[in-house]
Amino acid sequence: MAAEGSDPDEALLTGVGRGDPAAVRQLLDRRLPRVLALARRMLNDAGEAEDVAQETFLRAWKQARSWRPGGAKFDTWLHRVALNLCYDRLRKRRDVAMAEPPEQVDTGPAPDAGLLGADLSRRVEAALAALPARQREAIVLCHHQGLGNIEAAALMSVSVEALESLLGRGRRALKASLADLAGQGR
Repeated sequence: MAAEGSDPDEALLTGVGRGDPAAVRQLLDRRLPRVLALARRMLNDAGEAEDVAQETFLRAWKQARSWRPGGAKFDTWLHRVALNLCYDRLRKRRDVAMAEPPEQVDTGPAPDAGLLGADLSRRVEAALAALPARQREAIVLCHHQGLGNIEAAALMSVSVEALESLLGRGRRALKASLADLAGQGR
C-alpha cells in the first residue's frame, strides 16, 4: 500500500519505464476508463475519445522512464494531457468548415426500445456540449470524473473560487437548458 500523500501510480510507472508488461496492464486497467470517459464527455465522439486515450497513454509510456516522484500526481498529469488533446481536437473542429454534415450511423437503441431514456441522454449530452469549454471542463472533472474541487482547480490552473464560479455558471446553464424536463418525472 502506498504511503499517505504518495502517488499510488509511481511504482507502476517505474515498472512501465522498465518495460514490465504487467505494470502496463495494471496502469491501463486503473486509468484508461477515466481517461476514456473524460474524452467522450469533452468530445462527444467515441472514436475521437479512443484516439485521445491512445495518444494520452503513448505520452505516458514515453514519460515513464523520466518520471520524477514527488512532483505532480500521475493521475493529475494524465488528466491534463487528455484535456489538452481534447482541446486540440475541439480547435481543429472549429477550423474545418464542412459543406455538408457527415453522415452518421445511429448507434442508439432500436426505435421501439428505450426512446425516452435515449432522448434524455442525448439532451443532457447536447446541453453539456453546448456549455462554454471551461464550464464543460469544470462540470466533467467534478461531476463525471469525481475529482474534488482542489484537484480540478489545479488541473484547470485556476483558483478553487474560480472553479466554483465555473461550476455554478455551468450548472445554471444546464438547468436552464433542461428546464422542460423537470415536469416529466425523469
